[in-house]
Amino acid sequence: MATTTVHRSARTRNSASAAGRVRAHSPYTSWFYLPAAVIYGVLFLVPTVIAFYFSLTRWSIFDSKFIGFDNYVTFFQEPGLISSLWHTLVYAVLTSGAKVVLGLGLAILLTSQIVGRGYLRSVVFFPVLVSTIGVGLTFTVLMNPERGLINQSLDLIGITGPGWLTDPSLALISVALVDIWKGVGLATLIYIAGIVSIPQEYFEAARVDGAGAWDNFRHIVLPLARPATVTVIILSLIGGLRSFDLIWAMTRGGPGFTSDVIASVIYKQYQAGFYGLSTAGNVVLFLVVTAIILPLSRFLNRKEVEL
Repeated sequence: MATTTVHRSARTRNSASAAGRVRAHSPYTSWFYLPAAVIYGVLFLVPTVIAFYFSLTRWSIFDSKFIGFDNYVTFFQEPGLISSLWHTLVYAVLTSGAKVVLGLGLAILLTSQIVGRGYLRSVVFFPVLVSTIGVGLTFTVLMNPERGLINQSLDLIGITGPGWLTDPSLALISVALVDIWKGVGLATLIYIAGIVSIPQEYFEAARVDGAGAWDNFRHIVLPLARPATVTVIILSLIGGLRSFDLIWAMTRGGPGFTSDVIASVIYKQYQAGFYGLSTAGNVVLFLVVTAIILPLSRFLNRKEVEL
């Protein structure tokens, strides 16, 4: 009797494990990926392939002519390409680095016990919600060297304000400062989410050991908020490398070509009617962003796993 019961139990376990294997290999769950795959294919893969094709043509609205890699050869012979590439890298590194530092600092402040914490969080995040073009036009007026509110305020304390957007050495940095002001709210929000997800047991244990605020930041917040740091770095770099609308609204790449980035060079080619050439430029920009972001993302995520 006991032997029969054991055999039945074994058969039951084997049947259950077999059923589990069948369920594990069932294609049913894969169908849930289909809607997302269709949307991704229609909105990203298909336009990307079409863009690659049209970058090899001389096209207009009504016709196109295949010319091979001539557009790429012409694009790389663009006189301002090297300087615009350098401006793009400087702009992306400056804005992303500042957003990481300021976002982390503001997040630490806004997760501490301060008066009006909820209101201050709303104030910090508000610029993210404002139109980029609207921000650009507003700061263009504020940074006017003669009638702008910023220089007028500096005059009241005896400081002669510079030509924020008219000085070739300051134009790109001035736009970057506006970009930082507008985008730091999102970085702060990401950091707040990362900090509040840290278990309080770590802070309680550190308090028992006599750790101070700096020790908590260095040994708890900084390492455990690393996923948030990686997210902010990647998103900020992508936005900085692709930045166009704020720069175009404030300087249009000027004065001269001192604030031109790759995206503004591409847009100028499109304005001139060189549609195939501008499409090739967009493909180059896509490859540049991919070549920078993918290795960096893998490097940062690998370091995170090793920790």
